Amino acid sequence: MAKLYFNYSSMNAGKSAVLLQASHNYRERGMTTLLLTAALDDRAGAGRIASRIGIAAEAETFAPGDDLFARAAARKGIACVLVDEAQFLTEVQVWQLARVADDLGVPVMCYGLRTDFRAQLFPGSAALLALADSLREVRTICHCGRKATMVVRRDAAGRAMADGAQVQIGGNDSYEPLCRRHWRAAVAEARTGAAPGPG
Repeated sequence: MAKLYFNYSSMNAGKSAVLLQASHNYRERGMTTLLLTAALDDRAGAGRIASRIGIAAEAETFAPGDDLFARAAARKGIACVLVDEAQFLTEVQVWQLARVADDLGVPVMCYGLRTDFRAQLFPGSAALLALADSLREVRTICHCGRKATMVVRRDAAGRAMADGAQVQIGGNDSYEPLCRRHWRAAVAEARTGAAPGPG
């Protein structure tokens, strides 16, 4: 039975590299994959999935109003749907992808952030956490060596931010993966303007 998978992590864990490797494995065996990425994230170029380690592939883009079930159903012979930046899916689109697995028998592998810089779930991630058949954490580490489960957003001067819009496209220049302890310290500093004491 085909499944809906959600592979989630903080920033800089290598989600896109894992997605591209999975697609390569299918294609190496003569199978076709459908790669999707969010239209609003064009850091690597419009319709392009790229990893920080230098691998990339062309992809179709999705926007909030797109019907992803209809798009997958129109593609005869696809072996897998792979979705990058899955946190930008809408709840409706997550249900559409669940139907791709359930009704078309095509596995769907989604890769994205679980939470934003405020430790709030993205709508797409919340829906995937509720509906996915399989959840997998892609791990990365904080500067202290602990597992990074959070991400902090930094302003142009490198200061942590505690407030702002949920969506701001950026990479290493704007975001840093942190363990919960160091995220709490960074957010406390952003809110008070003073570095917290040890703890």
